[in-house]
Amino acid sequence: MLSKTLYATCIFILAFSTANYAQDTLPRLTVRNISNKIIISWRTTYGAKISNINIQRSPDSIKNFTTIGSVLEPNNRENGFVDSKAPNANMFYRVFIAFEGGRYIFTKSYRPFIDTTTTITLVTDPSKPVPLTPPEPSGFIPSKYIFTGKDNNVVIDLPDATNSKYSIKFFDENDNPVFEISKISEPYLIIEKVNFLHAGWFYFKLYQNGVIKEKNQFYIPKEGKVGIPAEELRRKFK
Repeated sequence: MLSKTLYATCIFILAFSTANYAQDTLPRLTVRNISNKIIISWRTTYGAKISNINIQRSPDSIKNFTTIGSVLEPNNRENGFVDSKAPNANMFYRVFIAFEGGRYIFTKSYRPFIDTTTTITLVTDPSKPVPLTPPEPSGFIPSKYIFTGKDNNVVIDLPDATNSKYSIKFFDENDNPVFEISKISEPYLIIEKVNFLHAGWFYFKLYQNGVIKEKNQFYIPKEGKVGIPAEELRRKFK
């Protein structure tokens, strides 16, 4: 699962010049403003129980959160995300954590603090650190309601499902109907990928109380693969 204004998941090394800020451990976050780039970072001790992590941003600390990204390896002991397109430096950030078995939590919301003491490098090859330069956006904006998890199954995350009537129609890339879920009463569901018959892009229409709430898409990788191949992103969005 990739990001809203998509930046490739990467390994962050925080090299400290004059001060050493320890990264917080989930469900706590460290959120910094470094040269007008917002760095959301954390450590995890959950082990291999996490199936998905989404980073969310809001102009306030309570509501109006939207998903701006996710990480490809949610169980890395140290992890992070760069938001270089924040509307302003006073946004709030939180992380949605989905666990294997269906449980999920949201972290508290955090506003960035200005960090003038830290230098960040991006490591694609641990033996060759390079300056951090966020990749160009892919144009893919994943849904915060329906997305693929680490195991490539489809996750449906509708926190208010018990108070609203939701239904979903799924289509393949050629707009052929795949199947429909006419009533959803659980706030968190996982649909096995085998129900979609093959790998590739799928579209959906999410309805709330009979009114369309969202049209979007997701990608199911081939067996043994994780995430959306770069060539697929280029094909569809560039």
